[in-house]
Amino acid sequence: MSYPLLPLLALTALLGAFASVAANAEAKPPKRVLVVTLTKGYRHDSIPVAEATLLTLADESGGKFSVDYARTDEDVQNKMTAVALKGYDAVVFANTTGELPIPDRDAFIAWVREGHGFVGAHAASDTFHGYDPYIRMLGGEFKTHGPQVTVTCVVDDAKHPATKLFEQPAFDVYEEIYEFKNFDWKRVHGLLRMDAHPQTKAPGEYPLAWCRREGKGRVFYTALGHRDEVWQSPWFREHLLGGLLWALGNAKGDDKPQTRARVAGQF
Repeated sequence: MSYPLLPLLALTALLGAFASVAANAEAKPPKRVLVVTLTKGYRHDSIPVAEATLLTLADESGGKFSVDYARTDEDVQNKMTAVALKGYDAVVFANTTGELPIPDRDAFIAWVREGHGFVGAHAASDTFHGYDPYIRMLGGEFKTHGPQVTVTCVVDDAKHPATKLFEQPAFDVYEEIYEFKNFDWKRVHGLLRMDAHPQTKAPGEYPLAWCRREGKGRVFYTALGHRDEVWQSPWFREHLLGGLLWALGNAKGDDKPQTRARVAGQF
């Protein structure tokens, strides 16, 4: 039996329209990430590179997220109110320092706990000293650092999005290495560590990158990111992108503290 051509063409067009509508319905808008680079203490020369790197990562994410910036007091005061934060899915502190003029710090921490993402790079741990809710949320607090040095980074979780890129169980990097206080391995899921103190070489397990849950929120921190060369390196970009996608809920990864016994290093 033969069928008229025009009805078949109309049916084909209709099915194509339905497919297009279904595809558009499934397409999700990019998540919104606020990148904060305001400083109230030491200002890293690498901040412009950090900003450019995060924009590039957004472009390379395949539409998973877009970035907005808070660079000034006015930016932070306007974009980090309790109401304004509802328009973002994650906040990145990229080498922030000191007491940032967030209108309501408690509301910011509550926003994270409600199920949003937080990513801290390097000097994010040198921010809000003395404000315990932030320090507990982040998982550790900057104490000091010595001269820049080459250290061996040991991969603690080879399956996490932030560290699965590393093909070897350890790698070397020349960086400014932070030492921490108010840090407890039992409260974080380790991602990168050192097995020797960066300066004294005393044995122990010293943290470099970790993630954790804060309520329903996801927190990722990497202590690396002082040098331009680190921000520009492909491995660090992939490390940061994996951590950010995990914090956004776009990538799966463990966040429970490791159960094995730790040999805590004494900073």
